[in-house]
Amino acid sequence: MMVEWLSHLPPEVWVMVFSYLSTQEKHRVRCCCKVLKKLIDHPCLWRNHMVVLSNFPRYTAGFWDTLKYRRVTRVVVQRLRPKDWKHLVKSLPRLTTIVCMEGQQHYKKKNVDNLLHFPNLKTLGIRNATWSEPMLQQCQTGHLAERLTHLSVCNIQLPSTAEFVNSVSRLFNLEYLLFHQQAEGKLQVVEPVPSKAFHNLLLNLKKLKHLSWEIQEKPEVPLPDDYFYPPDPEDPEAYGGPTLTSLELVNYPETMLSENALRGLTSLKSLTVHYRYLKIDVKCRLQSWLSHLQELESLEIIGGNSLALYTTTFPPHVTRLALRVIISLKDLCFMAKKVKKLEHLDMHQNRFSGSLCKKLPSLFPQLKTLRIRYFHEEPKRDLLFLRNLKHLEQLELIVERSCILKSERNDHPWPSPSSQELIRELQELSENRINIITTMRQRNLFRECDCVWEGE
Repeated sequence: MMVEWLSHLPPEVWVMVFSYLSTQEKHRVRCCCKVLKKLIDHPCLWRNHMVVLSNFPRYTAGFWDTLKYRRVTRVVVQRLRPKDWKHLVKSLPRLTTIVCMEGQQHYKKKNVDNLLHFPNLKTLGIRNATWSEPMLQQCQTGHLAERLTHLSVCNIQLPSTAEFVNSVSRLFNLEYLLFHQQAEGKLQVVEPVPSKAFHNLLLNLKKLKHLSWEIQEKPEVPLPDDYFYPPDPEDPEAYGGPTLTSLELVNYPETMLSENALRGLTSLKSLTVHYRYLKIDVKCRLQSWLSHLQELESLEIIGGNSLALYTTTFPPHVTRLALRVIISLKDLCFMAKKVKKLEHLDMHQNRFSGSLCKKLPSLFPQLKTLRIRYFHEEPKRDLLFLRNLKHLEQLELIVERSCILKSERNDHPWPSPSSQELIRELQELSENRINIITTMRQRNLFRECDCVWEGE
């Protein structure tokens, strides 16, 4: 009966229908029958899926055959033994992305040698490890230089940070680089990458488009004004670095960069700043930075100074805005005057925000996506005013679960019955035009390390 019913539509249509399911939902459907199992395993449904692999002895031959059939090319590996690497090379030789999340494992040169057996490898991520030998030595870099386009390194203890940065500078095809430091050698204080080594990196990586950089604070020693402005060797007055379109500063202390630090990055389309902490009586650099970035289209601010200090300098072309700061209605009114074309907004609801949802339709009428994160409260009746956002396609309502003790979370379900009723009412008023999401999106394990991931 099931097979006969499925045959009413061609397989291509079923694959398209199943593409809207989450990974968990796909696996539940897959258990129904052999026909659905084959449809669910179609490579189109797993094209961008990242498989997490650990404890290799438990995987059967059928498991590896399924991954081959799905043409999986991206994996996250944990606690791999030498023979596990051999198994991975044999079973999935066409991998393009490998993220190693090892839990403070000690790496040696032979661990990098394993990567050379994946001829299609373009994306490499390494997390939470200690390197007892120089990472990406020159001999290895020569093999990887032509392949790697994306490199993500976070929470790695290195024997020499400057030596590692110099090795990375030889990966001349890199388009994406994430480097978040940890202590060097046995030192407890993490110092910023030296200006000379950082300039050498920027001068060599001409194809680099995205840079995620952690700037650690060495007490009372700010970085030079030209830290992000390497001079062109042929014209010392000109900027000689890559044409960056995206910059992310992580754990940034306000005192480390000057007001003119980003003056050379006029090509930036996206800027993200994760402040480490707020220092009193220190001038906000962001106001000056934004005045140099008139082509900026996306801005994300996590923590730091009061929003009122820099809203007046928001570039007019910003269409995507994410703010993890205290926001008042007065701040929103100032923002609306500067970013009239805003289409995507991600913000916190707090006691200073007032009737935020009531004001949003008049302040930002062009919104297409909206994400609101609640702290110590849930949506109120003013949520229904969002029906007046005529272009709104997706609404995310997230409650900060970390505010609730784990032992009490079963007594505080989300969405609560009252919130579910509000959501149903909003969907009816908007004629189901708005896709309403109440769960945290899936984490991108390559791009979102522990430093920047906002989930639990």
